[in-house]
Amino acid sequence: MTTQIPTSNSTEALTSTTASNELIDVAVLTKLANEFFSAMPEGFPATGFSPQSLAVAAGSVLNARQLPGAQLGIPEAYAAALPQVSTIPSADSIPGHAALPVDEKKSPVGTPPSTPYYFLGESSSYPSTAALQTPPVREDRVTAQSFGLPGQDALKQLLSVPSQKIAASPETGNSSHFYFSDFQNPSLEPQQAKIYSGARPPFDVNAIRRDFPILSERVNGRPLIWFDNAATTQKPQSVIDRLSYFYQHENSNIHRAAHELAARSTDAYEGARNKVARFLGASSVNEIVFVRGATEAINLVAKSWGSHNIAEGDEIIVSHLEHHANIVPWQQLTAEKGAKLKVIPVDNDGQILLDEYQKLLSKRTRLVSITQVSNALGTITPVKEIIDLAHRAGALVLVDGAQAVSHMQVNVQALDADFYVLSGHKLFGPTGIGVLYGKEDILNAMPPWQGGGNMISDVTFEKTLYHAAPARFEAGTGNIADAVGLGAAIDYIERIGMENISQYEHGLLVYATQGLQSIPGLRLIGTAKEKASVLSFVLEGFKTEEVGAALNREGIAVRSGHHCAQPILRRFGLEATVRPSLAFYNTCEEVDALVSVVKQLANSRHIKK
Repeated sequence: MTTQIPTSNSTEALTSTTASNELIDVAVLTKLANEFFSAMPEGFPATGFSPQSLAVAAGSVLNARQLPGAQLGIPEAYAAALPQVSTIPSADSIPGHAALPVDEKKSPVGTPPSTPYYFLGESSSYPSTAALQTPPVREDRVTAQSFGLPGQDALKQLLSVPSQKIAASPETGNSSHFYFSDFQNPSLEPQQAKIYSGARPPFDVNAIRRDFPILSERVNGRPLIWFDNAATTQKPQSVIDRLSYFYQHENSNIHRAAHELAARSTDAYEGARNKVARFLGASSVNEIVFVRGATEAINLVAKSWGSHNIAEGDEIIVSHLEHHANIVPWQQLTAEKGAKLKVIPVDNDGQILLDEYQKLLSKRTRLVSITQVSNALGTITPVKEIIDLAHRAGALVLVDGAQAVSHMQVNVQALDADFYVLSGHKLFGPTGIGVLYGKEDILNAMPPWQGGGNMISDVTFEKTLYHAAPARFEAGTGNIADAVGLGAAIDYIERIGMENISQYEHGLLVYATQGLQSIPGLRLIGTAKEKASVLSFVLEGFKTEEVGAALNREGIAVRSGHHCAQPILRRFGLEATVRPSLAFYNTCEEVDALVSVVKQLANSRHIKK
């Protein structure tokens, strides 16, 4: 059957609107979508969507985010059935990433599959792990000196390039304001071009902000300014939509049932595992274990690998920068085994002292557990060098990537990490979901740390046989929905591009650092040359909680306290700091508001004197 798509005045209105590069009117788009879906074949509603719901979804989501191929929170399997404006790009359209292999018997273009969420083909089998491709790794790091900027005004100007000034894409020929479309802009000055020198185009921060509904919230009558990203990040609408879709259409336990919803749920869950494997550059999906968060991942390694590989007199090395979650499990293990915990010192800027680290390594070193980015100071540690030195000494390395994965590209194979852990809620995904990456041979040599369903191949009263990784570490019913939500968050990040994110955030960090340094009596804690988007400070004459409360009155959310990293703060003679932490949806104007409040506090101190 051939479907005739109707034309109407709405089409002309839509064309006129997009040609002028203005926001698409939701009523026009919804009307057009209704006309499109009302002409679909009679069997189309059987796919799980009604024409009306798809029309509303297409209208509201596209108007809100203005994304072609938007991360709509709607399964990719339906992309071909949506209007051309919302075609979702395939994985191989993302620079540096190859599409995951799928069943060759997939549905033809334009025909929805028999089940609404089969990323991986019509069958229930999963892609071959050997075919997973890993993205290239950028060896260079962006530093403040690379910008060559004269000052805050210049930074603010090039961090706020309006979307209307982005030049026409060679492919589309139109004036694109989509932050993941191809980009060429000869109008940018050389200094502006430096900040956008990555493989992807610059993004429009105002367009990005529309993806995060909570940023429209008001606190104490003021617009919310979220500078507590190191504690948790906010969620784009696509992640919220994906969670809602799961519970509306796929909710079931996984792997064990023969019915339709179990197949949908299993495919969604294992599809998310594939996305995480690609995102981290793992060699196999079998190296990705879903857990509750980075804390549980570290505890898993301590309880499973540690309990069977650490003996009396052995040594575990951590750094002075660690979060409590990367200290306490190793303290417990060394106390239990009679082993020793050693600590890598840092200098007065909060940088790892590699020479001192080398002195700590010995023939008794079994494990080095190191953060990639300090949650309290923002220091980026030289994890590659740390890993190489540990391996030469015969030790394994666990990298805590909870604060790193939202700011920089990570490739666990290039790092040669033995373990890598992260939390989904710090990666714009849901709470209660995290990841343990481990080299497959190491994981399969580790005993399960919990017993139950889903992780066994056979049970008798005499013995139990366990599955290989990752199932052996996922006992019982896992956090299925939030794993799927984490996959949606990764989709969102990859469409923006980690190079865009890291470069924009670095410019914003430089801008915020300059602003805070202009405040009399303010002391920045952690001034390493290599930093991610964390600023930690104290203000003379004020307790940290007083600064936090003053900022909160203006709707500005920061963290004040010890940040679950007491040892590193005490290294600087402190018990607490104020910690604004940035994300790619923050702006220079928000930084200005932060600096203004803190500066007023500083001035009030002088008035009182």
